[in-house]
Amino acid sequence: MVLACFSRSRNLVLALLATASLVWTPAAQAGANTTLSDHAVDQFGTPPDVPAGPLTEDLQSAVNVAFVDSVTQSAWGEDQQKALRVIAASGDPRLAWIVSDLMRFISNRSLSQELANTAASLLGIELQNENLWGTVTDHLIAWDVPAPPGYLRVKRAIFTGIVPGWDRIFVEGDIDWRFVSWGGVLIDDRAYDTTDKVCNCIPAADNPEVSTAAEATWLNDDDIIFGIEVNGEYRAYPRRIMEVREMVNDTLGGRHLGIPYCTLCGAAQAYFTDQLPDGVERPVLRTSGLLIRSNKVMYDITSYSVFDTFLGTAVTGPLADKKMQLKQATVITSDWGSWKAAHPETTVLVEDLALGRDPDFRNGRDANGPIFPVGDVDPRLPVHEDIIGVVTASGKPVAFQRSKAFLALQAGDEIAFENIRLKLDAGGIRAVDADGSDLGSHQAFWFAWSQFHPETALWPM
Repeated sequence: MVLACFSRSRNLVLALLATASLVWTPAAQAGANTTLSDHAVDQFGTPPDVPAGPLTEDLQSAVNVAFVDSVTQSAWGEDQQKALRVIAASGDPRLAWIVSDLMRFISNRSLSQELANTAASLLGIELQNENLWGTVTDHLIAWDVPAPPGYLRVKRAIFTGIVPGWDRIFVEGDIDWRFVSWGGVLIDDRAYDTTDKVCNCIPAADNPEVSTAAEATWLNDDDIIFGIEVNGEYRAYPRRIMEVREMVNDTLGGRHLGIPYCTLCGAAQAYFTDQLPDGVERPVLRTSGLLIRSNKVMYDITSYSVFDTFLGTAVTGPLADKKMQLKQATVITSDWGSWKAAHPETTVLVEDLALGRDPDFRNGRDANGPIFPVGDVDPRLPVHEDIIGVVTASGKPVAFQRSKAFLALQAGDEIAFENIRLKLDAGGIRAVDADGSDLGSHQAFWFAWSQFHPETALWPM
């Protein structure tokens, strides 16, 4: 069996397992709902009955043999086959989560099919396409199937057994570990300010070199950029660079920023990483190599605290203990020509940071929908419809359909929701308060905004 093309140390993995938590945390179960949305049932059918309570001793033993021993021993043999049969015969849909976790790393086609058949049997579904892991996981998410007891322990064993750099990531916290999967890349665990250090990861850029607009002759006017203004200082972050880096730690207008870009969600965001409570070091944000419902999982290399990338909330580690919530700055998605015309004093990241990659290399990669499992999607808009997302003063998230909002603003119409007002800015859209102050809005795909803000309002109403 080939789990993945990574080297593994058996002794290291065993040590990790010895220290892994054995408890089933409330956070891992918190997302399980008894009532599903109509669109979830319409798309995925009626979910199976799910038992409650602990696993039997024999079933827990089978889980350990099939999913822990197979990773620590880097082998799949008769013992694992027998254990998998015990799991399939249990009829417990909760165990399909662990099957899905192992499937993500399997490159052996026959074993992948065997695991998929087990998961399908547990869930009572038919597998009708080649994306076995995606089909299984989409059903698990859409049906909100609870995690099995001891889930974090087993998931941690699988993931850290394959990528040891995740050993400080998979810890208890306010995060639903069911939805976390591998994004296909390794963790960026380089020290701060090591932009040029080569890594087998998506390399963040720290304190990136910039140029004036006049010097940026490599950019075409129709190239997409993400524009940020802080204290009267403007900077453009070309999408061509952000697709390669996905994370920038920068200083603009005298303020420190962490700027993640999730290519899968179409969302560039900017978080202030200064003016923090006493005793808290500046978070230096990195890409973990993990996803949660097709949104990148970022973490702080200083404290190893994991953040909800979409919300800016620390969910594990010391910063979660301090209930750290990063404040957002607005990111304007626009084209280079419009941005530099509106803000000729802007600076822009230099071409070398793109590492020689062609513009917008993702092309039509996810043209047919998200390429990673997200479960059911709010049907009010197409999954990849662009929205401008912001949260009102009352705490209500609201999404503005960008295409319609842009036309309305060009026609001189007012767009308002509670305290929010939209305005055109340098070829993009900005949300401001009734007094004109910035509200920290950004553009994203509808599927991403709606799944992280399930109670969102949608304009036009």
